[in-house]
Amino acid sequence: MSLFSSRFGPSFAAMAERAGSTPGARVIDVRTAEEYASGHLPGAENIPLDRLAEHSFAAGEKLFVYCRSGARSGRAAAWLQGQGAEAVNMGGIAGYFGTLERGR
Repeated sequence: MSLFSSRFGPSFAAMAERAGSTPGARVIDVRTAEEYASGHLPGAENIPLDRLAEHSFAAGEKLFVYCRSGARSGRAAAWLQGQGAEAVNMGGIAGYFGTLERGR
């Protein structure tokens, strides 16, 4: 564990692993379509923050949300929690060096 992750919570990589090992979880990338196309977690859905309210989420649904820095995903997770979903802010993908998919 790095100094950064121990001081500020789990690393993005640790959160990605947690999302992948949570049965039935959905991973949502709230960045723009262009940002998503430039590289996203394998299997992540792209629902930009400004379009989140257009989608429905089941009460109790397990959602892992991320963006570039963690700010948009923080707002998204708070909104989703208000809708009854079990949403977790994974933080930002900006410093992630794991496997990414490109394109839409």
